Amino acid sequence: MRIGELAERAGISTRTLRYYESRGLLPARRDGNGYRTYDEDDLRLLREIRTLQDFGFELEETRPFVECLRAGHPAGDSCPASLVVYRRKLDELDALLGRLTQVRDQVAGQLAEAEAEAAARPRCELTG
Repeated sequence: MRIGELAERAGISTRTLRYYESRGLLPARRDGNGYRTYDEDDLRLLREIRTLQDFGFELEETRPFVECLRAGHPAGDSCPASLVVYRRKLDELDALLGRLTQVRDQVAGQLAEAEAEAAARPRCELTG
């Protein structure tokens, strides 16, 4: 299939496909006329990249998964390098969740203080 069809089926732009090609994530094959050609395996690579990016992975973090698929494995996370990336991403997410919990607790504390102070004062005329 040509680049336009692959882009449409993958739900991404041809510009993005060319970028992935320049980064070595998508193979650069050309037919006799010089047109880029792709197959179902390339579509599978793109779907893996898109899924991982939807989960918050950076483009470079998808590389081990793509390489695993290109090596003929049944899934992009069948290889040890992919599992390392999963673990690193989980650690990153856990740290973010911890920070978000701290911020939430601070905001809840500020709200509780503000409500307590507001209850002790006369009613604000602006709120009715």
